[in-house]
Amino acid sequence: MILGCIADDFTGASDAASFLVKGGMRTLLFNGIPENDINDTDTDAIVIALKTRTQETTSAVADSLAAIDWLEKQGAKHFYVKYCSTFDSTPKGNIGPICDAVMDALQVENTLLCPSLPVNGRTVKDAVLYVHGIKLEESHMRNHPLTPMRDSNLIRLMAPQSRYESRHLSWGDIELVEHGRLKGRGYFIPDYESDEDGEKIIAAFGAMKLLTGGSGILTAWADYLLQQKNYDRKALRGSEGRGVLLAGSCSKATLQQIAWFQERGGLSYKLYPDKILKKEQGLDDIRQFLRAHKDRDVLIYSSETPQYLEEIRGETLLTYSLLIENMLAAAAVIAKEEGVRHIIVAGGETSGAVTKALGYQAYWIGQSIAPGVPIMAPLENPEMRIVLKSGNFGQEEFFGRALTMTGEV
Repeated sequence: MILGCIADDFTGASDAASFLVKGGMRTLLFNGIPENDINDTDTDAIVIALKTRTQETTSAVADSLAAIDWLEKQGAKHFYVKYCSTFDSTPKGNIGPICDAVMDALQVENTLLCPSLPVNGRTVKDAVLYVHGIKLEESHMRNHPLTPMRDSNLIRLMAPQSRYESRHLSWGDIELVEHGRLKGRGYFIPDYESDEDGEKIIAAFGAMKLLTGGSGILTAWADYLLQQKNYDRKALRGSEGRGVLLAGSCSKATLQQIAWFQERGGLSYKLYPDKILKKEQGLDDIRQFLRAHKDRDVLIYSSETPQYLEEIRGETLLTYSLLIENMLAAAAVIAKEEGVRHIIVAGGETSGAVTKALGYQAYWIGQSIAPGVPIMAPLENPEMRIVLKSGNFGQEEFFGRALTMTGEV
């Protein structure tokens, strides 16, 4: 094994794994730290999905260090700390403490902060993070219910979190670097506005033991570390069977994807938190819906508009969110019991709940439906195909593409 990666949640992990596959690495994704060592000598990279994005900081650091230790024992020589490309971390967030601890554990003096993902509009210039050309603090992430982002400057964002200094690294500075070495303790933030910038960063710093950031730079790093080694990335495609779409995200992208599916005659069933609380809607209704349309791909969703979310902001929103996560996770289990072979999930928290409920621990990673959203096959159930996407990811026709590609054999 060459590269070990830890990610702050499951969708972030599958995102990272898909970019490693694109770079040519044969990649395994684990849901949590494996209990045993691995014996698969064909594995180039392992990604471990943790739950550190909103976890209590002490536990998040401990889990991260345990994962790094396990990866090091499996033979990894290079390490990546993957966090969201919109740097979902408040002043008391976990990115700084985790990166500090990993840097200390691996005994490296410095590393890079590279949250950019240009293919999805996340870019960095002069240490400022942009979303589709808009400063992070002015984007939709400003009012995220769990990690509201009120600043765009990565140096200021890291200052209250980290024990080490963060500095902007201009292209002029990069040209002065030799043999991938940087002088000084702490974090360096390079300008990263395009995939070409990512390739230049890796050309300069690909030999480093530790890098951190979003998934964007991983394709170039995989290619650099493999030195042209490759394998057939089309080997893992689809399988026969029907599919179910599970949508808990309320992002603009997911709302558009739901509308696209419905406008084309797609069958859907909506969950309402107030009805669930009143016992007017439950798991039996979901099972009946799936059985009534056993020959069709269907959508089960709870997504609501920003206006509705604003009306219930606060304790009610958190209660409803947890309720819906649990219902959609249970729906995934019911779908599996009813013979569904393709499960496509929209939403980071929803994806985490679904993967926990299904209980699979390891996945081979296949081709991507959209940047950062791969098809996955559980080692424990090779005929099952699972797709997990962050709410903001994917094009308008994403659901249609996912159902088609998971069914291609």
